[in-house]
Amino acid sequence: MVSNIDKKYSEAKEQYSELGVDTDIVINTLKEISMSIQCWQADDIRGFEKLPQNISGGGILTTGNYLGKPRDREEYINDINKVFSLIPGPKKLNLHAIYGDFKGKIVDRNEILPEHFKFWVDWAKRNKAGLDLNPTPFGHPNSESGYTLSSTKKEIRNFWIEHVKRCREISSYLGKETGKICIFNLWIQDGEKDLTVSRLKHRDILKESLDEIFRVKYSEKNMLDSLESKLFGIGSESYVTGSHEFYLSYALKNNLLLTFDTGHFHPTEGVADKISSVVPFIRGIMLHISRGIRWDSDHVPILSDELISIMQEVVRSGIINKVFFGTDFFDSSINRIGAYVIGVRAVQKAILLALLEPIHLLEEYEQENKLFARLAVFEKMKTMPFGYVWDYYCEIMNVCDDKKWIDEVFKYEKDVLSRRK
Repeated sequence: MVSNIDKKYSEAKEQYSELGVDTDIVINTLKEISMSIQCWQADDIRGFEKLPQNISGGGILTTGNYLGKPRDREEYINDINKVFSLIPGPKKLNLHAIYGDFKGKIVDRNEILPEHFKFWVDWAKRNKAGLDLNPTPFGHPNSESGYTLSSTKKEIRNFWIEHVKRCREISSYLGKETGKICIFNLWIQDGEKDLTVSRLKHRDILKESLDEIFRVKYSEKNMLDSLESKLFGIGSESYVTGSHEFYLSYALKNNLLLTFDTGHFHPTEGVADKISSVVPFIRGIMLHISRGIRWDSDHVPILSDELISIMQEVVRSGIINKVFFGTDFFDSSINRIGAYVIGVRAVQKAILLALLEPIHLLEEYEQENKLFARLAVFEKMKTMPFGYVWDYYCEIMNVCDDKKWIDEVFKYEKDVLSRRK
């Protein structure tokens, strides 16, 4: 018996076919795109380390206190497993260094080892998932000054250089053991709240620190390095050492990936346009998708025009093989699991919308200067039955559709989250 979803998909397939789009090919392409899902949404960036001096700070702020935050690693894993069960397609978990398995011991960040992440390798293998990794330069006494890798104090700087070196070693281990390339993403909060005199001094120091960190080369079959900039943050409103221009220059010179966090730019800047501007020169791009409202507020991504335009730029440029897709947001004012699913699915939907565009037809009209026809097709795409294709994709991936997953989260909240006090 043919299901209602199958019938609607057949109708959509026929309509897209009239525009020269094969939806079966589109779905097969989407099946191969892995989503790197940030670990920190689940527990408000708490992690598992046992450092007694662990503190908040470094431009990181989670707002809200919705019920059900995991109290230990077992509850945390249960929540992540639930999230993964509600998101279609291949997935990776993007870890911060403070999420290692330290077995209840005090292990400072310049002492972490691959063995502290064996737990995650075993988890990833069971779930056929990949793993990415980030250093954790915030929430530590050695970052209280506002500077880490660009600190003028040698002992502070060396501490964080060692931390990042060890994170890169761990990244190589994660990629080798899982068989899926681990993206090591470097972001630091270094900067100042008010007027700054020594901008160049700190950037010279940061360059020297990065040169030391990247001196060791690891197999690209296991890991790739990426640099993430920021326009400003809490406590670094006037100056950020690792600016977009700084990291773009360093990545170009050293053949590294460049991370675009969609919340790390001015609200009037278009990230989509930046992508095709750097792609001819850059090794590749890591996308960290969030939704900034007035500042880098890391709101849950939704299927916005901005998000769609980013994915359209990737697909239209034919650079899917040069882009890694991930999310980077945290919101504890709503159900954390629900936030995860909304955000990651929004990114996947934006990719699907971009893949469904009749690019050859649009390019043909463009080359023949039939610009009214190009615009007409853009308008036509707004009323195409994209939702039927999405529902069908969820069905064949054995994942709940957009209505049923909401009920699943309600049930999980009632049966699990509400019992956590």
